[in-house]
Amino acid sequence: MRKNDFEYVWTDKKRSIFGLPLTFTRYFLTETKFITRTGFLNVDEDEIDLYKITDKKVRYPFFQRLVNCGTIIIYSRDADTPSKEVHCIKNVRKVSELIDKYLNVMRDKYGIRGRDMMSMHAHDHCDDCDDVHDHDGDY
Repeated sequence: MRKNDFEYVWTDKKRSIFGLPLTFTRYFLTETKFITRTGFLNVDEDEIDLYKITDKKVRYPFFQRLVNCGTIIIYSRDADTPSKEVHCIKNVRKVSELIDKYLNVMRDKYGIRGRDMMSMHAHDHCDDCDDVHDHDGDY
């Protein structure tokens, strides 16, 4: 991925225990996706569409707090990545708010709210229940 491929809203590297960006994990936030790129020789990229994010949590482990870092845990309806940890990044609160901002923009664009995504399983379950009741005892 070259820098000119996307317009990045935010980008950072996973930090080491001393708060130094010495790892080969890089995080990118665009207006539509959250991308994680790992590796040096063999590179893997994982993308989550922002509108698929259902919840997120911010953690401040002790050693990360010492170097002014934190971790964001993202929960999503993505088939590949139901949860993702964005480890040891600087300005974790600001990044969390940026994700919220663009998440809401994408949900407005597609007309999706968080409750709509949560109720998807409930509707699937009810459809299965209705099929059972439609048989009127003919099994």
